[in-house]
Amino acid sequence: MTDPGSPTDPDTLRARALDALTTARERTALLTTCVDEPDLTAQHSPLMSPLVWDLAHIGNQEELWLLRAVAGRDAMRPEIDGLYDAFEHPRAARPSLPLLPPDEARRYASEVRARALDVLESTAFRGTPLTEAGFAFGMIAQHEQQHDETMLITHQLRKGPAALTAPDPAPAPPFTGPAEVLVPGGPFTMGTSAEPWALDNERPAHERVVPPFYLDTTPVTNAAYQAFIEDGGYGDERWWTPEGWDHIRSHSIEAPLYWRREQGQWLRWRFGVTEPVPPNEPVLHVCWYEADAYARWAGRRLPTEAEWEKAARHDPVTGRSTRYPWGDADPTPEHANLGQRHLRPAPAGSYPAGASPLGVRQLIGDVWEWTSSDLEPYPGFTAFPYKEYSEVFFGPEHKVLRGGSFAVDPVACRGTFRNWDYPIRRQIFSGFRTARSGAS
Repeated sequence: MTDPGSPTDPDTLRARALDALTTARERTALLTTCVDEPDLTAQHSPLMSPLVWDLAHIGNQEELWLLRAVAGRDAMRPEIDGLYDAFEHPRAARPSLPLLPPDEARRYASEVRARALDVLESTAFRGTPLTEAGFAFGMIAQHEQQHDETMLITHQLRKGPAALTAPDPAPAPPFTGPAEVLVPGGPFTMGTSAEPWALDNERPAHERVVPPFYLDTTPVTNAAYQAFIEDGGYGDERWWTPEGWDHIRSHSIEAPLYWRREQGQWLRWRFGVTEPVPPNEPVLHVCWYEADAYARWAGRRLPTEAEWEKAARHDPVTGRSTRYPWGDADPTPEHANLGQRHLRPAPAGSYPAGASPLGVRQLIGDVWEWTSSDLEPYPGFTAFPYKEYSEVFFGPEHKVLRGGSFAVDPVACRGTFRNWDYPIRRQIFSGFRTARSGAS
């Protein structure tokens, strides 16, 4: 018998799932009610879906997994499954589909949620891999939050006045701590076999051996990146991979996305507002090629995915790999900038309570961090519950990002969580930090 209040107690699991689902739906509502219907149905960029597609897709995935797969219920709207299959229709083609209009999409998602909460009340969190520890409910909460981040990206791409508001992070003086830390070499446990809502690409836990290396204490800042620009970094082929050089030249890229220079000052567009680029904030909206070129220019390199995770999870005193840099406790506002509390990264060096045992800061939240690694399966990987979540993306086409951003909810962010994208992507909330090899 499970002790009441323990992490595996059914009532505790049920409450956790309910909170995660409710938090996600409240955020979805915010992102889809702050604009008028034309903004919901428009495609603001061929890189993104119309917001109304994401809204109904969220409901459809919840129906597929919680009502049909977990509860065994008949399909509510089987005729729309194909419309909201992310692999059947690329984003650029979705506006031409006979999508549910906004009011109907809201009603559908709401009806699915009402039935899913009934399923949550009656589900025993054992017996099948989908229901064990409430995995399916956690997967759906993470899925919705991932689409909420996608919708926030669409809001950033949207033209016109600001539709979203949020307080800024607390101001902070420029970080004056050490520029880098030495991460000792040796083995550590990468991935997880114990995190109940971890997704298939995070599993299983396995040993990795990483040589000693130095890692930036904070993400690379706007001021540091401006030095790369002013030194002619975008015009010097030495710093770029052949593919990266071809990409920036063919697309006339000369600065991070949303930046422009006006009367000798760098400005940026951020959620409907034009503002000066803040020098001590982590640089945002750079692609992998830009991050890699900056690192080469600085005489450094991007960290590997294993290096990033060792810096974020390994405690050299105990030898354990923890859930987060600060330990095993869930994130709080003192640990990290997560959950769309703010609509921008916090100044570099913020959140000392969220630092790793070695003193590395902001490994969780603020900006997704590009690594040098391709997305590959871990030894012993098993696709679950469907191959299209991870397996179809394995290979050199996708680069791994780690750590989450200010747009990521805590349910979809942890020390083992893996994100990935094409190396050309800049609309995502991506930044980076650099590394160099070092002796122990």
